Amino acid sequence: MKILIPALMALMSATQAFACGGTVAGNIEIENPWSRASIGTDRPGVVYLTIRNIGPAADMLTSIATPVADMPMLHETVVTDGIASMPHVMAVSVPAKGAIALEPGGFHAMLMGLTQKLEKGATFPVTLTFRDAGAVTVDVEIRGLGAKGPEC
Repeated sequence: MKILIPALMALMSATQAFACGGTVAGNIEIENPWSRASIGTDRPGVVYLTIRNIGPAADMLTSIATPVADMPMLHETVVTDGIASMPHVMAVSVPAKGAIALEPGGFHAMLMGLTQKLEKGATFPVTLTFRDAGAVTVDVEIRGLGAKGPEC
């Protein structure tokens, strides 16, 4: 019985991650990956998601890759003296037993040089590379132009 309860809890955690388009790889759980539709390919796209680290040690998201953009990059929205900028960041730390959200107004993935229009209702793959967990590929759902978050 002592083994059954932790096993059931782990299964429930994985099921919750999958319920809204999540992926579990080792100690990393990726939840709710989404993007906004694009008008064309002239403007950059974005990717938002939540990364959970269920492990005992911090990890680091070091890069992203996707076939829908020539230059996917990690960015952070920073407001200084009332002026917002989105500088490139080399990595995003994911604390042990914690989570980090790539979300509007914070850390996010910019998809520079779109290779195709992002159509509402479609999906595309994104590979997230972590210092310790390695590469994790997720399918990103494309929401509408004005979407504020995933629909789950």
